[in-house]
Amino acid sequence: MAQVPTTGTTVTTGRTESGTTVGSTLDSSAGRTAIADAVVSKIAGIAARDVVGVHSLGGGSARAMGALRERIPGGRTNVSQGVAVEVGEKQTAVDIDIVAEYGVAIADLAAGIRDNVITAVERMTGLQVTEVNIVVHDVFLDTGEDEDPTGPEASRVQ
Repeated sequence: MAQVPTTGTTVTTGRTESGTTVGSTLDSSAGRTAIADAVVSKIAGIAARDVVGVHSLGGGSARAMGALRERIPGGRTNVSQGVAVEVGEKQTAVDIDIVAEYGVAIADLAAGIRDNVITAVERMTGLQVTEVNIVVHDVFLDTGEDEDPTGPEASRVQ
């Protein structure tokens, strides 16, 4: 850990006394603020989901586990699913796995995701985002099957 400076802000990496991994620590003369990797991951995940054209985050197995988790009573959406971060002393790098909606220009979608993630992470954490790597795992085709339960594929039992 770096020593607490008398002026300015520095970011360091380390572990807390309990052994929990801490992604970064913002030190100032007024005190210390620790930011865990999970916080950066959640911020990036929420920012990526906010971009129009992103259907979901994560690869095939991560999405399958997420779907199961959401169906369990009391289960919540994992907003950091499909997001991996590496947090250093003053910088962070983000890797995001997505499923794009059909018809969206993937290059434009990737640029929008990068802009949104960089803005959100830098504004909320003070860390400089060095890169946002995006992997498009699939393209979602909206066939409308899930939206109309009264259609021809509806249950025969009423």
